[in-house]
Amino acid sequence: MRCPFCGNEDTQVKDSRPSEDGTAIRRRRLCSACGARFTTFERVQLRELTVVKKSGRRVPFDREKMMRSVSMALRKRPVDPDRVDQMVTGIQRRLESLGENEIPSDVVGELVMEGLANLDSVAYVRFASVYKNFRETKDFESFLGNLAGPDGDIERD
Repeated sequence: MRCPFCGNEDTQVKDSRPSEDGTAIRRRRLCSACGARFTTFERVQLRELTVVKKSGRRVPFDREKMMRSVSMALRKRPVDPDRVDQMVTGIQRRLESLGENEIPSDVVGELVMEGLANLDSVAYVRFASVYKNFRETKDFESFLGNLAGPDGDIERD
């Protein structure tokens, strides 16, 4: 494993343990060149997934890209990072269990929206505004109007 600080390829594993949710191995590493310590995570990958964009372009599924998108939607929200990681891992497992190697991007987006709806309603609306390409305030009004039930509370499917 390459050191993220100095680029040295000679690093040692000092400690390994399962992550809290048991879906990854957490490894503490030490760089023999600069002495820096860092953590890596090793996850099981059931299959190679390819995301098919609306344009038809195919890109490899990138868990970290999904995590960044979700993190942006959750910025400054009081949500436990472990719950976010569990959500993203759950989405990845669902995608892998579909049995297809190529997944349309809208399937990924809908699963992320579903996960965020159950995690944090503000993050859900933030993500939806980008995913559904809101252009004007009336787009927000329409979206929020569809979420509100007869009593005015936000409903989740």
